[in-house]
Amino acid sequence: MTETNELTFEEAMKKLEEIVGKLETGDVPLEQAIAYYQKGIEYSKICNDKLQNVQEKMTTILNEQGELEPFEIQED
Repeated sequence: MTETNELTFEEAMKKLEEIVGKLETGDVPLEQAIAYYQKGIEYSKICNDKLQNVQEKMTTILNEQGELEPFEIQED
């Protein structure tokens, strides 16, 4: 496993925000900006994957008999 795969959602988001901050300054040489951008894409994918994983888990819950059933929000 690489370092990026072991990051939590919060850690990946923080690193992504740091990269965005660096790129927004405009004082980054082109080659470094490209490297930051590529790393930012990796962190963005990690965040997206972790959110999708949580979403999948949240779509089903255990009922009182221990069986999985769709999770539905009841709106008033």
